[in-house]
Amino acid sequence: MAMIDVGELLKRMTMEEKVGQLMQLATPFFKGASDRGKITGPMERMNISEQMITNTGSVLGAWGAKEIKQIQQQHLEESRLGIPLLFMSDVVHGYRTIFPVPLAIGCSWDVTLVEKSAAIAAKEAAVSGIHVTFAPMVDLVRDPRWGRVMESTGEDPYLNGIFAKAQVNGFQGDDLTTNKESVASCVKHFAAYGAPEGGRDYNTVNMSERELRESYLPAYQAALEAGCEMVMTAFNTVDGIPATGNKRLMRDLLRDEWGFNGVLISDWGAVKELIPHGVAVGEQEAAKLALEAGVDIEMMTTTFVNHIQLLIENGEIDARLLDEAVIRILELKEKLGLFVDPYRGADEKREQEVLRCQEHLQTAEELAGKSCVLLKNEAVLPLKREQKIALIGPFADSNDILGPWSFVGDKEDAITVKDGMLQKIQPDQLLVAKGMGVESGKKADLEAAMEKAREADVIVLALGEASEMSGEAGSRSNIKLPAIQLELIDRIRELGKPIVSVLFNGRPLDVAGLVEKSDAILEAWYPGSEGGAAIASLLYGDTNPSGKLTMSFPYSVGQIPVYYNHYHTGRPKDAPDAQIRYVSQYLDIPNEPRYPFGYGLSYTTYSYGGLQLSSTQLQAGEKLVINVTVTNTGQVAGEEIVQLYIQDKVGQVVRPKKELKRFESVYLTPGESKTLTFSITEEDLRYHHADLSYRSDVGEFIVFVGPNSKEGLEDIFTFVK
Repeated sequence: MAMIDVGELLKRMTMEEKVGQLMQLATPFFKGASDRGKITGPMERMNISEQMITNTGSVLGAWGAKEIKQIQQQHLEESRLGIPLLFMSDVVHGYRTIFPVPLAIGCSWDVTLVEKSAAIAAKEAAVSGIHVTFAPMVDLVRDPRWGRVMESTGEDPYLNGIFAKAQVNGFQGDDLTTNKESVASCVKHFAAYGAPEGGRDYNTVNMSERELRESYLPAYQAALEAGCEMVMTAFNTVDGIPATGNKRLMRDLLRDEWGFNGVLISDWGAVKELIPHGVAVGEQEAAKLALEAGVDIEMMTTTFVNHIQLLIENGEIDARLLDEAVIRILELKEKLGLFVDPYRGADEKREQEVLRCQEHLQTAEELAGKSCVLLKNEAVLPLKREQKIALIGPFADSNDILGPWSFVGDKEDAITVKDGMLQKIQPDQLLVAKGMGVESGKKADLEAAMEKAREADVIVLALGEASEMSGEAGSRSNIKLPAIQLELIDRIRELGKPIVSVLFNGRPLDVAGLVEKSDAILEAWYPGSEGGAAIASLLYGDTNPSGKLTMSFPYSVGQIPVYYNHYHTGRPKDAPDAQIRYVSQYLDIPNEPRYPFGYGLSYTTYSYGGLQLSSTQLQAGEKLVINVTVTNTGQVAGEEIVQLYIQDKVGQVVRPKKELKRFESVYLTPGESKTLTFSITEEDLRYHHADLSYRSDVGEFIVFVGPNSKEGLEDIFTFVK
């Protein structure tokens, strides 16, 4: 394959052409786009000229092989040097085949399947002409009021890092240049976007650097270690400075300390937002701060294109900063092979064959089944095929189950719960009534639903949040089910019949008012294209639930943030000599979550025994081997996710009560036992000390092995150097 000399190309570029590479515009600005010219509101006020469009380096939000090829062709005809466009889009949890939302995917704990789902999303996106996906989002999350928790894989830095690597590997494959069915990955949002005060999107983030490095940075670093090509800046502040203009974060840490030399892109409008943040007087200063911080591409604002040339001419910034940014962008285009084949994998015929093909849909159904979490079951599930079922609620036959980041997915393709259940039983066994909408309803519809419920043996309530109630800008102060749905539960409960509640939502909910009145609860999240089929298989026992939570469910919004790996306090409630009142506690609810990290039930039961450590001591350079035997003590085969945690009993700084360090899934038939072997090393004991040095301490550690972060076996070892 012929290569171009990026350095020589840079020399031939004018200042305007260089600056143009740093601007990203949405599709309405480009010739060949189906929405060409539909420029209204904020986009109209950008005052973009045709020459700016000609020089632009990348496109946001285009999709479809035919249209992307048209845009690229028209652009190349007008580009003086024939520099191709980069096409970027949000392919977060699927392209046309929609997988469960990332928070649900995390609950599968299935690293292989997570990587496979990303590879499928990349394949569908690539044949449709997309070069870069704005994923994975690896922000650690502890506050379910924040709508974007659905786009994260949860509250644990270790697990988020594992999933970050898997998704990058899936999206990018082994070789971006030769594999035309891969896409470049952009990890986001750097950094700590998942910790906004009050759970309110775009809000202030305030934490110590030690906490930032200990909990929030590891997953980004894991993505970069996997070869992630791009990083997106966060909207929030980091140590009082907006991330997009934060030189210490972006240049000193990301580029110098971590060695990242890929493309850094702002989030939508984030460069210009340095002005309302109050760190830039106007657009010129915003452009200066962002470029000096290391931002290469400005998404959907024009401070770079309007001001960088003047800043260079006035000697306020070094021209080498511009050249560095352009080189990084051109090198990514070269790596993707765009100078040789500007249309890359875009292929209308392949698009028809690949999008939503049977293999992809089967994987989507498998992952949806593994992502659902059984939270409660009082001997009502699995359902029996001879039972008459009343399926009631706003999600009974709703196709709003793809989630808020499924832009190219078509809701009309989604398999609803009704569709899925009719694959299992005859139509006369299923009585369906919506009863009400998500947030409002009519009395007549409620009464009609009650009539159906009276005829049934078991009532399945399909409840939850509409997709627009979570996702970006989807923060909520009240994370209970809407009042109208709680009213439905109260009315249905009056009938005294078994109730199974299936939840569709993008965040952990406060399930007070639901949990006490349901005999079983299945957390389905937004399960994607094949969600209804997967749910029906779970309800009827054709699939045994195996999902485990990766984000804790609170008893009340007043607990938030609530998470398993919290720090010790000086007055712990569970201390042997604890006082009755003057300890760290709530007077009205427990301290711990209602459903903790790692929790999830099955249709069978498991016992843990035989915990053995290879030694009572771990020495530097050696391994400590931990064995545990898990037995299926129930009546059906199942898959158990076995989790290993450690606790550092004494540290220079206060350490978490537990930290996940390993996990493994084991499939067991009834009565079968298997011994699982884990190993940990000195590296697993390291943490950031008061001086931010990353090292381990000698001393005692507790190792826990069990089904979740709350239960299990434990033993003690000592680390010696």
